[in-house]
Amino acid sequence: MEPRRPVVADQFYPAQRRSCLTEIQQCLAESPQFEELPDTIVAGIVPHAGWIFSGDLAAMVFSAVKQVHQTVDTFVIFGAIHGYGGSSAAVYSEGSWQTPLGEIAIDQDLATEILRLSELVESNLKAHRSEHSIEVQVPFIQHLFGGAKILPIIVPPTPLAVQLGSDVADVISSAENKKIVCIGSTDLTHYGPRYGFSPLGTGIDAIRWAKEVNDQQFIDLAVQLIPEKIPLIAVKKHNACGAGAAAATVAVAKRLGKKRGLLLAHTNSSEVMERKFHQSSEESVGYAAIVF
Repeated sequence: MEPRRPVVADQFYPAQRRSCLTEIQQCLAESPQFEELPDTIVAGIVPHAGWIFSGDLAAMVFSAVKQVHQTVDTFVIFGAIHGYGGSSAAVYSEGSWQTPLGEIAIDQDLATEILRLSELVESNLKAHRSEHSIEVQVPFIQHLFGGAKILPIIVPPTPLAVQLGSDVADVISSAENKKIVCIGSTDLTHYGPRYGFSPLGTGIDAIRWAKEVNDQQFIDLAVQLIPEKIPLIAVKKHNACGAGAAAATVAVAKRLGKKRGLLLAHTNSSEVMERKFHQSSEESVGYAAIVF
């Protein structure tokens, strides 16, 4: 079968191999070597904006995984929903994905086991055709973890995401001699008139609230491993566009015995605009990098 082709290359990240590698290396160069990381990493939360805005935070998570585990067999990537309207989680269960760095294989055996165990997920390749939240993570995996496979799963932002995460964790636990890491893809508060969410109006104080209060509520739930509240709070506070993906990821970490997550970085597009382009903005989108 034909591989799944990239749909946001040249928009969210470069479409040419050389430019793609250059930007990945730039993102990784901004990622520090962390002195304190978990002895094992089973999961992480990454943003999914264009790399120029959030690529360095995504790189932090993958770099941290690489620092702890030289080899990963499969990355399960839980994605947000920006177009798919189904009520079940949708797994891309066979074939491969194409990026500017080449093809990466789908872990079909893992997909089969998850589909067998969980009633909350279905095989649905079409659901992934236009979704960018998973795609923008894949080149980092290809660059850092040659030979790794992926298993993309789009997760609706409902409380059922928690049970899905627990089901996936049970499959991971039974996978002998195989290192599997789950990645949840979500941006945080989309604040400002452009996004239809500006309860404190506009200005510096409003954007600060979006980061320090609204984003922080999500971060606290994730780090403290309280997945069941993530979709509920996201509906009320608009602080995670991939609430289902995040809840599933946190549920995996909790089920696999983690007691707490580690926040690596937290910023927003307004801060990036100021730092990189010396421009201010009345809108902002939050980004966090977390490992478990």
